[in-house]
Amino acid sequence: MTITLPAFDQLENSLWLTLCGRALDNRRDHPLLGDELADQIVRTLDYDYRSLKISPSSAIYIAHRALKLDQISQDFVSRHPDAIGLDLGAGLDSRAHRIELPATADWYDVDFPEVVAARGQLVPVHPRAHDLAADLANPSWLDTIPSDRPAVVVADGLLAFFPLAEWSAILNRIIDHFPSGEIAFNGYSTFAVKAAKIFPIGKAVREIMRSEGFDDPRTPEQWNPKLELVKEILMTREPEVEQFPAGLRWANKLSAPSESLSRRGNVVLHYRF
Repeated sequence: MTITLPAFDQLENSLWLTLCGRALDNRRDHPLLGDELADQIVRTLDYDYRSLKISPSSAIYIAHRALKLDQISQDFVSRHPDAIGLDLGAGLDSRAHRIELPATADWYDVDFPEVVAARGQLVPVHPRAHDLAADLANPSWLDTIPSDRPAVVVADGLLAFFPLAEWSAILNRIIDHFPSGEIAFNGYSTFAVKAAKIFPIGKAVREIMRSEGFDDPRTPEQWNPKLELVKEILMTREPEVEQFPAGLRWANKLSAPSESLSRRGNVVLHYRF
């Protein structure tokens, strides 16, 4: 089958960074995430992932972040079998295939129409997953999603592309739409925002990054009185670090005692409402 992808703009093109990172992790002898579908998509398209300059450590960090979001999603749908799942800015991710969705749950992968068109050609159909073509900045995108069930909402890398005022507005609309739920996304410290504009891996996104970043994990609690921090997941302290290659493992262990140093790297923020 010949696959002809839509023309992506610069923002949509950022999906290759996380997709290829997960694919490269899968090619390791001992993958952390083991996302075979990501690897399959990259091979099918013969995508030039080398142009992204994803280092081995960056691929591991991308996979580790995805794993944490998977774990949060899995835990939520296990406790709430009727849940709604939302993956904001899903790109070509296939999280619904990596977790076990109950037969009574529904998962929505939300992204721009061009990305959703690509998903239709590359991501296998899942009986409980639905693609939703939408611009998150347009409040109407939530209208087609049931509002009477608890929701788990994840976003991988998306915060980077929104000023905090816009990001908080999106989260507030989601909180108002559902009776209860949890939200998880990777955080960007002020240092991480600056670093992304300097290091080679940031080339794919530096011109379109719009987030100012924030250092206090409780900052989003100021955006909505219903929002409450569950956990700031400092990835340097997570058990999967033991599976990292030796050099990377010890670098993380050296940073782990310091919250300040840990926040400069991979962080996932988990909230409830």
